[in-house]
Amino acid sequence: MPHPPVVSTSIPEVPVQRGKVRDIYDFGDRLLLIATDRISAFDWILPTAIADKGRVLTQISAFWFSQITLPHHLLSLDPGELPIPDGVNLEELEGRSMVVRKTKVIPVECVVRGYLEGSGWKEYQKSQTVCGEPLPPGLLQGSQLPEPIFTPATKAEQGHDENISFQQMCNLLGTNLAEDLRKKSLEIYRTAVNRAEQCGLIIADTKFEFGLIGSEVILIDEVLTPDSSRFWAKDTYEPGHAQLSFDKQFVREWLESTDWDKNSPPPELPREIVTQTRSKYIDAYEQLTGQSFAWKEA
Repeated sequence: MPHPPVVSTSIPEVPVQRGKVRDIYDFGDRLLLIATDRISAFDWILPTAIADKGRVLTQISAFWFSQITLPHHLLSLDPGELPIPDGVNLEELEGRSMVVRKTKVIPVECVVRGYLEGSGWKEYQKSQTVCGEPLPPGLLQGSQLPEPIFTPATKAEQGHDENISFQQMCNLLGTNLAEDLRKKSLEIYRTAVNRAEQCGLIIADTKFEFGLIGSEVILIDEVLTPDSSRFWAKDTYEPGHAQLSFDKQFVREWLESTDWDKNSPPPELPREIVTQTRSKYIDAYEQLTGQSFAWKEA
């Protein structure tokens, strides 16, 4: 049996910001990022949590941070290194916590696409472009692109992130920083793709976030997880239809099959969808790292 899901956390007297999935506690020059088991889709936090999802996200991020040579924000996975007040359940935070350096967050999502899916596929069908980038004719849903492309988006506190052109990104951040972020994003993606392919996985697309400490660019947030990326099974990959995935696309597809209008509170997820989603996340971790997920069983 899985552990009970952690939907929210509480650390008294420490400033906190709550995102769709993460609770972020401010300890001055360091932050404590706690990945809860909340799951979001179509800009809604769903009423049903996925047990241990936050631990999978944290452990996958930690794995990638150990593989990436670029500077990043991760300092430790032990929340006990921070002055946590007495009475806080540290066991509940185990495996889902990252102690990180505080940065000035750069307000652009750095998206890299290696395959044609999602909003990119929808745009391509209309105009043979993705985020305004022209692509060859005749591509199918799930087709591999000739080269990975960088398609930035503005970060939205609430609502949907909005795709922008690279020129708009240059106008927003300055050309030098924009070009540096594009270079770093493509570099990380290519490194990760090579690793994932050795493990039988395809990373179809992903998004990165960066911050600044002084003038130094730092990789932040989660990295190459099933929440921020599309993971596909390499052995069943075939362009022309939706792929077997190890990410929350499975949940999106179930929601699309219901009569939910996406404008009212979303429905509860059925038990079998919750169970299968948890298994997919854990499978992604185990396949990528070659290690057994420590919290597979309660």
